[in-house]
Amino acid sequence: MKEVIDEAVRVLRGGGVILYPTDTVWGLGCDATNSEAVRKVFEIKHRSEAKSLVLLAADLDMVARYIRQIPSIAIDLVDVNDAPMTIVYPGAQGLAPEVVAEDGSVGIRIPNHEFCTELLRRLRVPLVSTSANISGEPAPGSYKDIAPEILSAVQWCAPRRFEAGATGRASQIIKLGLRGEVEIIRP
Repeated sequence: MKEVIDEAVRVLRGGGVILYPTDTVWGLGCDATNSEAVRKVFEIKHRSEAKSLVLLAADLDMVARYIRQIPSIAIDLVDVNDAPMTIVYPGAQGLAPEVVAEDGSVGIRIPNHEFCTELLRRLRVPLVSTSANISGEPAPGSYKDIAPEILSAVQWCAPRRFEAGATGRASQIIKLGLRGEVEIIRP
């Protein structure tokens, strides 16, 4: 796995877009701090830049570097949740403006997936994780579901063997506020 991740990190640090399995579905990814790379993801998906993107982080320590203040309830949710969960945090910082919503929030998931976790640890910055499909089309639950147009648009693709453990379904999304507000966006 080390050589594969080294190659992916090289592409990501060079501003490229990768195709990779996550704990949910196959994703299009790039360095979430690189505006030019993020714009490439929007182009590949034919998606409006007005829509925000989900990010992946290796752990809460990585999340803390890109959020002004983590709501205390987030720590509890991350500890007890056993299903893929994206938390929308207020106060994003240090990220490409294109991944931050108009209200300054950003959705981040800590994946339970060995390949993703190792990739994030080596990259050392959050990774864009949007489903590897054209906007409006079904998300690819497995490699065989990825459209040829997506496959040909990326600079690197993870080997299919790393998709083991994915749910094939999108994560739940929960938006948190600093005063304990909780909004379930997608159960």
